[in-house]
Amino acid sequence: MFTSVLMIEKALTSADVEFVTTLHGEEAVFFHVLLQPRGDQADRLLRAIDDIAMGELDEAAHERETPEGEQAAALGQQALEVSLSALRAAGSEAEGRIVEDHPLDALKSLVEEAEADEVLVLTDPHYVEEFFHRDWASRARHKVGVPVLKLFSHRKA
Repeated sequence: MFTSVLMIEKALTSADVEFVTTLHGEEAVFFHVLLQPRGDQADRLLRAIDDIAMGELDEAAHERETPEGEQAAALGQQALEVSLSALRAAGSEAEGRIVEDHPLDALKSLVEEAEADEVLVLTDPHYVEEFFHRDWASRARHKVGVPVLKLFSHRKA
């Protein structure tokens, strides 16, 4: 069985689930999911810039309404449960947890603990971080010791 660590920041859409569960053809995959809610990941200015770059002007204007702190954690737990259920429904084994602090340290620990074969980072585009190679995938490539694949999440199911 192939073991993947999947880093996400929001619930997987049905398109995301189909995408990650078919990456290895017919081979069975066990997903260890790490979710860090978007509200705690980056500051509002960077998120607004990303929204503007994607042409999502309404989302940029409402970025201040993105949940932070405990509210983001509660929504994150719900997103994690939805994602795990969707992966299992697609025929994969999956377990997961919320990451509260230091996502790359949690990632490195989980890769070692699970003896993962790869890391999949599935997020919305983060243009500023990606430009400066400060996004999760770029930083993880220097830290985890297994292949890291950067994927962009689908906006709609």
